[in-house]
Amino acid sequence: MNIEQIKVGFMEVFCYLVSCPRTREALFIDPAGNESELVNHMQEQGLTLMYIVNTHGHADHTCGNKKVKALTGAKIVMHEVDDQVFNSPEGEAMARQWGFTPSPRADITVNDGDRIVIGDISLEVIHTPGHSPGGICLHYDAHVFTGDTLFVGAIGRTDLPGSSYDQFMRSIRERLLVLPPETVVWPGHDYGSRPASTIGHEKAENPWLTE
Repeated sequence: MNIEQIKVGFMEVFCYLVSCPRTREALFIDPAGNESELVNHMQEQGLTLMYIVNTHGHADHTCGNKKVKALTGAKIVMHEVDDQVFNSPEGEAMARQWGFTPSPRADITVNDGDRIVIGDISLEVIHTPGHSPGGICLHYDAHVFTGDTLFVGAIGRTDLPGSSYDQFMRSIRERLLVLPPETVVWPGHDYGSRPASTIGHEKAENPWLTE
């Protein structure tokens, strides 16, 4: 699996370009800004974009969906709950209020345990509600893409509509911290002392998890 971590948009979201070396199939995780540059970069590598995967439905992570889909024809993938919540009229109004372009409805909705496949790579969907009702992380081999669930040295917000601190902490402790300690954590924002971490390091050093 090839992984590129790319900071995009004025919210400095970490977008990930994940690709299969053999088939050259690829997906974007949260392409939330600089969409034309992202697509050009992907195409220059001879990759075919199959999916646009959102770790959750907040507009700072989904605002690039419409343009990337128009440029590539890739299918939008989101947890079914966040697709319902954030692509409702109320959700679209919230996106515009925050200054973002609302996402189209998802082409494919997923649930816990589903898999998103590109070539030889099969990403497992881990439902981690708390930051949003349909937040997900994506796990493959020794890597996990954690969106706004787990950052380097921090965790996501739980003061937004649909958030729950208690549910969030259960998601992190019961779904993420049980992964092997060497699992690389790829977060949704560059909020820590370094752009990536490991489950073992966060379990031992993240102040939100060691109290």
